[in-house]
Amino acid sequence: MEGICRIAIDGPSGAGKSTIAKEVAKRLGIDYIDTGAMYRAIGYKAVKNQVGPEDKEKLENLLNDTDIDFVSGDIILDGDKVNDRIRTPDISKAASVYSALPEVREKLVDIQRSMGSRKSVIMDGRDIGTNVLKDAEYKFFLTASAEERADRRYKELLEKGEDVSREKVLADIKARDHSDSTRTLNPLRKAEDAIEVDTTGMSIDEVIEYVLKEIN
Repeated sequence: MEGICRIAIDGPSGAGKSTIAKEVAKRLGIDYIDTGAMYRAIGYKAVKNQVGPEDKEKLENLLNDTDIDFVSGDIILDGDKVNDRIRTPDISKAASVYSALPEVREKLVDIQRSMGSRKSVIMDGRDIGTNVLKDAEYKFFLTASAEERADRRYKELLEKGEDVSREKVLADIKARDHSDSTRTLNPLRKAEDAIEVDTTGMSIDEVIEYVLKEIN
């Protein structure tokens, strides 16, 4: 690939976005931007510095003094590699709290756009093609039936040893779809210029090959 190339992958929960994005990044030799990990990094930094979500002034100072980047699969927070430190249950909870704050979302979108302006990247999420990288060279909207996505998630949870019912997983997926597509701020929707890929019945390799063929 010549020049900078930005690839946006959006879609509902369980559509396989991050699995596909990571592998496409590897094959193209570009950085995969894990937007979820960025919210974890903010949660980690806020907890470490004892800055509560309600302390607007301290939070603003913390955000102004934050730099996040991805290099060869590693997440770098203020020059420090924090891969494992942001993957604990406590940090997952913190990420959920801080990601709901408009000022945190605004800061991270600025960083994401900045990354996309200086190097080739692939990002996945709910609003990458419609908000974060509106001018991305390639946009994909990955979807699959709620049943298929529930089956994938159910299998994943069973492999982790969790005791769940498929009905509960399907109900959660449907609730998440409703919440993502009806939220006020940047709801989940397909960008007009995105290529829709229905992955129902497709293997991961088939989806990767399809995406790569469109890009190349």
